[in-house]
Formats: sequence, C-alpha cells, structure tokens
Amino acid sequence: MPVPARRLPSWAWVTGLTVGAIAAVVVLTAQAENGPHPTASASRPNASASAGARPSASPKPSATPKAAAVPAASGAGRRIVYSLGQHRVWLVDADDTARRTFTVWPGTVDPGVGSYTVSLRRDAVTGSDGVAIEHVVYFSATSGVNVAFSNAVDGSSPPPAAAGTKTGGIRMPKADGTALWAFGETGTKVRVVE
Repeated sequence: MPVPARRLPSWAWVTGLTVGAIAAVVVLTAQAENGPHPTASASRPNASASAGARPSASPKPSATPKAAAVPAASGAGRRIVYSLGQHRVWLVDADDTARRTFTVWPGTVDPGVGSYTVSLRRDAVTGSDGVAIEHVVYFSATSGVNVAFSNAVDGSSPPPAAAGTKTGGIRMPKADGTALWAFGETGTKVRVVE
C-alpha cells in the first residue's frame, strides 16, 4: 500500500507566495529605475509651455550629447542655450562645442527670446508646485514669475499644473540638473531661442 504524500502546511504556501511576490516587485522596481530611457529622437516630453500645460510623467527626458546641434542663432562663447520649441537645453563651452544637451519639462510661463545671465542660485527649495527641488538656477522673471532651471530632489517629472497656475520652473532629470548646476555659475550667459 502506497504511503500518502505529506502536504505542506498552509503557512508555508503563504510564506512562499509572499516571498515570490516581494521578489517580483523588487525586480520590476530595479528594471523601472535602470531600464531603457528614450532618446530625444524617440520621445520628447509632451508638455506645452502654454498656461494649460500638463507635463507628462513619462517619457523621461534623457541626455543625448549628439542628439541636436546647438541652434545657429544662439550667440557665441560659453553659455546655456534653451530652445522654447524643442524643450531642449545645451551646455556650450567657450569654443562653441556642446558639452551636454537634454530635453526638459517647461513651466507654464516662458521666458522671452533673448539673452540673460544667471542671476541667483539656490541649493534646494520647495517649488511652487510643492515639490522639493534642487540645483535652482534663476535667470529671468516674466509676468511676475521667476524662471529657473531645476530638478526634483527625487528626479521625478513635475506634476501636472493646475489650470491657470503660473510656473516658471524648467525641470530636468536629476543628472542633467547636477550638470547644469556645475556649469551655470552666477553670471553665466543664458540664451533663449525659439
């Protein structure tokens, strides 16, 4: 007569399923944090610079050093170039070589096309949207709204702006914010182009 198989107790099944579920969440989280990031040609932030802008939580902008040439009408010398139409920033060396370029999430208030200088820098503050931001580089004020480059401390994209809200933050991923912070000292030229 065969010996009946012993069944595992229910607590063992529950423990095994729980451990498996936690492992799956950890793997998926690691993949999301380290997974592929679209290049500028594959995907751009679809936020509009208009008053009704709704920045997208995805796709995530990414640094693509050779993605786009520095705009011809952006001046000369060491400067930060910001294109309103492309939602793109270039960090340009004194020899007119782009050191870095990346896409950004614009605020709802655009600076005017023209030349500016970095006037003020703040290590960290709370943005007008309530998000903790860092590497804040101010260069303009438009319609009573300060315009500045920054990144969220946690690296996230900005939340959608409430209807009618005026925001001047030009947000970028954390690595790009760190690079712009290192490049854009007080007095650095900023050129805004179409």
